[in-house]
Amino acid sequence: MRFSPFKRIRAEISSDKHLKQAIKSILGYKPGNIFLYHLAFLHKSVAQMTLSGIKVNNERLEFLGDAILDAVTADYLFKTFPTKDEGFLTEMRSKIVSRATLNKLSQKMGIDQLIQLDTASSGAFRSSKGDAFEALIGAMYLDKGYDFTRKIILERIIKHYFNIDELVNQEVNFKSRIIEWSQREKKQVQFNICDEVGSGYRKQYVVELTVDGEAIARGQDYSIKGAEQNAAEKSWQKINGEIIDPDPKNG
Repeated sequence: MRFSPFKRIRAEISSDKHLKQAIKSILGYKPGNIFLYHLAFLHKSVAQMTLSGIKVNNERLEFLGDAILDAVTADYLFKTFPTKDEGFLTEMRSKIVSRATLNKLSQKMGIDQLIQLDTASSGAFRSSKGDAFEALIGAMYLDKGYDFTRKIILERIIKHYFNIDELVNQEVNFKSRIIEWSQREKKQVQFNICDEVGSGYRKQYVVELTVDGEAIARGQDYSIKGAEQNAAEKSWQKINGEIIDPDPKNG
């Protein structure tokens, strides 16, 4: 028996309708280009091949969404705390957009239920929930534009799911966490200054974190302490479930 093209069309329409309803329920708006949202939830473990031979998944949208989320969060914090210094703002942003936070947020919002993922290997992709969240932001930006996306992030996400006053008092010292983990696991951890970027007041330090001599991640900041914290945060995320990139420059 031949498969009727009408059955396939009906299945696609049903899938589109379900996703539109889910987005409306989660974020309060009706998507325009539904293809972008399907792509946002397509994990690389189930990447699809296009006619041109290119595998597509949500990684490009994740990259875009990460940048948009960072920009909106930074702008919000800059205006909310007009007297705070760069170090405070950086730490607050990390509390909001860290991979661990986005993973939890994805579950709270129900975004994780929409991810298309190879269930047989899902345990190896613990960052998939946060990745899909960022990809959704990227899809929203392409579909609705920056101003619309900014409003949704602020009104439906940051102001709804985060208590800023509590975040201010929440201590997140990733360097301490890494050191405690290394002592518990009997690992040798080192923070090494490996580069300096710029000069004068624009100079930033690049710190590489190694575990038992293996480079895990690099962090960059205007202070050595800040660079160590950035490297420690990236390393903490990778140690707690993300696949470690063998090139720390990408970390």
